[in-house]
Amino acid sequence: MRSNIVLWWIVAVFFVIVSAIYTVWNVISHGYVEWVGSVALLFTAFMGAMVAFYLHKTYRAQGGELPEDVLTSDIDDGDPEMGEFSPWSWWPIVLAGSAAVFMIGLAVGHFLLPIGLALFAVAIVGWVYEYYRGHFAR
Repeated sequence: MRSNIVLWWIVAVFFVIVSAIYTVWNVISHGYVEWVGSVALLFTAFMGAMVAFYLHKTYRAQGGELPEDVLTSDIDDGDPEMGEFSPWSWWPIVLAGSAAVFMIGLAVGHFLLPIGLALFAVAIVGWVYEYYRGHFAR
């Protein structure tokens, strides 16, 4: 993670330098500052600095290197428990369909919005309670 932090700080410094060069070059070439490019490059530098700052804070909060960064670690060291997933569940497809109907309603006709919301409610309830009834009940 240390190398990622250093790389993001390098990206941030690079874009600050490029922003300054771009601004000076436009002043010399055209006689005025071209604000869109200068601000865009400066904001790109700020975004790189923001990512570097976040990674640095995360690195300090976790107390050291991640298992993925240690050369002597095993695969199981960085393998967390991800939870329980249902590969046979059809509810995510219904949920995606309800989102599609809702978005089509936003684009085409507003009469589809309540239909998309109703499908969304049915899909969420079905997905949350699929282990409470039927073959997979606990």
